[in-house]
Amino acid sequence: MSRTASASADAGATASKTAPASSGPGNGRSLSQLTINVRQSGIYIAFALIVVLFTVLTGGDLLQPQNISNIIVQNSYILILAIGMILIIISGHIDLSVGSVVGVTGGIAAVLMVNHDVAWPLALLLTLAAGAAIGAWQGYWIAYFGIPSFIVTLAGMLLFRALTLTVLGNQGIGPFPDEVRTLSNGFTEGYLGNIGLGVLGGADLFSLLVGIAVVAGLAVAQWRTRAARLGYRQTVDPLPVFVLKIAAAGVLIMAVTVQLARFHNLPWVLVLLAALVLGYTILTNRTVFGRRIYAVGGNLQAAQLSGVKVKSIVFWLFVNMGVLSALAGVIFAGRLNQAGPTAGNTFELDAIAAAFIGGAAVQGGVGKVVGAITGGLIMGVINNGMSLMGAPSERVMLVKGLVLLAAVAFDVWTKRRSGSPLLR
Repeated sequence: MSRTASASADAGATASKTAPASSGPGNGRSLSQLTINVRQSGIYIAFALIVVLFTVLTGGDLLQPQNISNIIVQNSYILILAIGMILIIISGHIDLSVGSVVGVTGGIAAVLMVNHDVAWPLALLLTLAAGAAIGAWQGYWIAYFGIPSFIVTLAGMLLFRALTLTVLGNQGIGPFPDEVRTLSNGFTEGYLGNIGLGVLGGADLFSLLVGIAVVAGLAVAQWRTRAARLGYRQTVDPLPVFVLKIAAAGVLIMAVTVQLARFHNLPWVLVLLAALVLGYTILTNRTVFGRRIYAVGGNLQAAQLSGVKVKSIVFWLFVNMGVLSALAGVIFAGRLNQAGPTAGNTFELDAIAAAFIGGAAVQGGVGKVVGAITGGLIMGVINNGMSLMGAPSERVMLVKGLVLLAAVAFDVWTKRRSGSPLLR
């Protein structure tokens, strides 16, 4: 039985890896190397197609520098929530309360900073601590008391919405300090001045250098990962395919960077998001805790038998979700320059949709942080593109609902084709 548990943990932790290849002839290894994993790559292809579609439908307005900046800033808090939500879903749970937690923590930040003149760094730390306490409260009932997460967080959605109204006195509180507004809406300074880009005009040199550094770091990291897999005799993409994938990602990153550098440089919230994505990607891919998250969601019984402290894992995942919800609450309140009693309404639905559209499995055990970010951006592009087209709100909701249904249907379909025993 311990052998089964070990296999389950490895399968969850290395969802993006293929099985070790045998060395004998006629094993189809060359064919498998040329086969693209549709489950992993489909979301990025779909994202590219959606961007192209709305670029055409909006006459190119979607990819204008100011609009790209708007998409990032306007969806930043959903992307932050999606990072925490993907971890919750990978572990086999759900959190319906994050929108209400965004509202109450934004209200706490407003009371501290505006009503009591607490210095913003201290107020931010206290708000994050409040989010952690909320996560610990829910995590205890789920992990140690055994109540399903759906029920606990549904109750939390109501409880923390009531606390939001209590904290704010059913009224908005603002304005926020300039530093908080800058984090939510501001941009980096032009530290090195502008550089000419021909027909594109001038662009911030510092932003361009940051983009180049990101592409270089991505290429080095992927190359090292490929070399490590080869060392373990695992199948990898052929070198031309590998180079093509890196080149495609690099072109995308630099295209976005150039557009941002032409507008108001890099949004500070994008810098924050990049740090979060990097940190949580390392957590899920390179740490024991990350591997255990996949193990818990992939096969709970096997994880327990292999010695994984399942209750502790689940508890800390909800604490983490509370902290990220508090951070999103501060970002959202800072963007509006006011904490309101309706803040965070339906945010939980957008975060859950981002995770599932980004490739999370319904049964848990599968998902990536980058995938959740991509799913959130797909929702953001749909919102923004249809807004530019003047589409009514009901049509936007219709399209988003169909996209979510299609993403989950695709997940179920791929499982059935792979012979998953859960769906037989």
